[in-house]
Amino acid sequence: MTTIPTIDLVDALAAEYADQSPSEILQLALSQHGEIAISFSGAEDVVLIDMASRLGLPFRVFSLDTARLHSETYQFIEKIRQHYKIDIEICFPEAQAVEDLVKNKGLFSFFEDGHQECCGIRKVKPLRKKLATLDGWITGQRKDQSPGTRQDIPVIEVDAGFSGPGKQLIKYNPLANWTSSDVWNYIRMMEVPYNSLHDRGFISIGCEPCTRAVLPNQHEREGRWWWEEATHKECGLHAGNLTR
Repeated sequence: MTTIPTIDLVDALAAEYADQSPSEILQLALSQHGEIAISFSGAEDVVLIDMASRLGLPFRVFSLDTARLHSETYQFIEKIRQHYKIDIEICFPEAQAVEDLVKNKGLFSFFEDGHQECCGIRKVKPLRKKLATLDGWITGQRKDQSPGTRQDIPVIEVDAGFSGPGKQLIKYNPLANWTSSDVWNYIRMMEVPYNSLHDRGFISIGCEPCTRAVLPNQHEREGRWWWEEATHKECGLHAGNLTR
């Protein structure tokens, strides 16, 4: 079994695997020595779970519960757990931090001062806590998901946002070169379960107050934090995208 690639090898691996299939990139990720897990929330992530289940390699899955998700999303998480017969490691925000935010600013402060504070408490901090226990993580990011922040993501990278002194975190993006059509063609062909909200016009699905359906020909990210500037919509989970 190989070891987690050093920082000197990551760029070389990214170049070597740039044109490989998502399944081949995923197999590389799951074959690395160390703790690694698939981050699960949306349709892309379920494609990765389905691919991983077909590779026959052991894999872990975690998901962030912000306590503001749609009821359909909670049902979806349970459907995936049962369908693939896997454990899903649920990560929760710190209760006191949520309580303080709601007490001081109410339940919808993000409409007034932006989503970063709420996302920081409900998503970024729980993710940071989880990633501190891992050597790498696997995401469903695609280059075409956001015109301002994801167009240059590599298939393998050092996660600068969550690495630190003595801690190098490797991030795998097996679907980076896929389009939304590729994802949905796979879902239909392989009969992969998906969130029922997609049937109602929701494409990019996050917390209930901050997500809405999009109209035909609207970009998928227009349904997220629609009251904010359109091209830099990141919650902080992929903070490194904002520096590219």
